[in-house]
Amino acid sequence: MQVSVESGEGLERRLLVDLPKEQVETEVEKKLTELAKNIRLDGFRPGKVPVRVVRQRFGDQVRQEVYGDLIQATFYEAAEQSNVAPVGDPSIELRDAAEEGGLSYTATFQVMPEIELADLSGKEVVKPVAEVTEADVDEMIDKLRRQRQSWEEVDRAAQDGDTVHIDFKGFIDGEAFEGGTAEDVPLVLGSGSMIDGFESGLLGAKAGETRTVEVTFPEDYRAEHLAGKPASFEITVRKVLEARLPEIDEQFVKDFGVEEGTEEALRAEVRKNMETELAQKLSGLAKDNVMALLREANPVEVPDAMVKQEAERMKQQAMADMQARGQQSSLDLPASLFEGQARVRVHLGLLVGEIIDKQGLEASEDDVRQMIEQLAQSYEDPQEVVDYYLNNPQQRASLENLVLENKVVDWVLEQVEVKEDKRTFSEVMNPEQQAQN
Repeated sequence: MQVSVESGEGLERRLLVDLPKEQVETEVEKKLTELAKNIRLDGFRPGKVPVRVVRQRFGDQVRQEVYGDLIQATFYEAAEQSNVAPVGDPSIELRDAAEEGGLSYTATFQVMPEIELADLSGKEVVKPVAEVTEADVDEMIDKLRRQRQSWEEVDRAAQDGDTVHIDFKGFIDGEAFEGGTAEDVPLVLGSGSMIDGFESGLLGAKAGETRTVEVTFPEDYRAEHLAGKPASFEITVRKVLEARLPEIDEQFVKDFGVEEGTEEALRAEVRKNMETELAQKLSGLAKDNVMALLREANPVEVPDAMVKQEAERMKQQAMADMQARGQQSSLDLPASLFEGQARVRVHLGLLVGEIIDKQGLEASEDDVRQMIEQLAQSYEDPQEVVDYYLNNPQQRASLENLVLENKVVDWVLEQVEVKEDKRTFSEVMNPEQQAQN
């Protein structure tokens, strides 16, 4: 077997393989002989068909099968002989045989990129920092109270935050429109669940009062026949209800799993959970910034085969997540939807792997155990979570990878200038809500 390698554009390589006539003919004769022993042809007893007859009838077909077998059998041997490591399956093209009766083919494929990590000294990474304040704990306690609030009917004008029960009928150009009429609908004023102007038009209304509210449907409204059109609604308020928050008594505290039953114990538990969530979020934000810097500082061409494989994996995960949420669908998402994100993941995976290898980073038993215990803290039965990860090799391996990624982040932060970005708890945990305020 003669082998040579040509370099194409970027990561592309072409392996030119030439197999001698005797190797091809040996395999053809072997396959013809096997076929003669098993084939049934009219006029011949089973197993007694002459090889020359089989060659005459099936020679071309057998030769094509032998070509496929030889290519499959010799490709990786030829690649190893040439010191190239193919990524993904090659594209095979037959060439005119170098020797009459032999087999010549060209295998085109990509190889792994050679990675030279950039010097990160002088680079800057923004690291968000925040802490849980007493005001943050107060706000969280209020949220817990609102989760268990009750509603009491009141004889006063409706205010922001009240629930009103209403009947309404909508008109466009003086004509009632389909879907614009409803009775005894509960609506929390200020919730933003209705189009702009609808809820604010009911502020100050009392039970039994009827108002006409003028609004305009948004241009992107889901019902196309209403999008962008002005409308008026005749709205009758049936009743007004005010929220009643529960007292922070012993039963309220115990309902949240704090057996001590005191407000101090509840605040301590809430603070601990908030600090755990905040630490995880801050770590994730810092990690995102580190990974963004790594990609920017180390542009690398990634093999298309790896991108396609990762995109397919992401597609399957997305489909599984949809089914887990009860969103059964016959829609087959194209893997191409995920290729952009897949390319980023593969790029980062190559860089992270190179750092792990060059720096000799390892995930020790203690590292993995500590990671498992951190994850288990937020569950009702932490030991059950610990046992799950320790006894599940696949899940354990994923945690080992996470430990190594975190060590890469720590290593990068040691190489760069870290700029702290002070934020509030809400800015970290609810950035979208803060942006709207």
